Amino acid sequence: QMQLVESGGGTVSAGDSLRLSCLMSGGNFNEHIMTWFRQAPGPGTVRHFVAGIGRGGTIKDYLDSVKGRFTISRDNTKDTVYLELNNLKPEDTAVYYCAAKSQWMRVKQPNEYSYWGRGTQVTVSS
Repeated sequence: QMQLVESGGGTVSAGDSLRLSCLMSGGNFNEHIMTWFRQAPGPGTVRHFVAGIGRGGTIKDYLDSVKGRFTISRDNTKDTVYLELNNLKPEDTAVYYCAAKSQWMRVKQPNEYSYWGRGTQVTVSS
């Protein structure tokens, strides 16, 4: 069964950088669209799309508020997708999840995904 495992989160100050990784096992990484979502702390929050990348790494899409600060990439030889977070802001504080799906359709909708990691916490202090 396919599994996704995120790593790289932490507690940083505003303006700092982090690099998140998500390793896939038990599946064919090359055949999947990979995305990052985040969920802010607090009751009633939902997962929001942050960034997505196509199978070959050419097609990318980002949440408007992270464009120019976050970069998604993938290494198909390592079955890993990355999210580089630069110039972090307190409002970026959230649990970051990676997810996988087979087609580039409705990639921003969390209910379209069957495979999720457990998440990695990113906390940004002001």
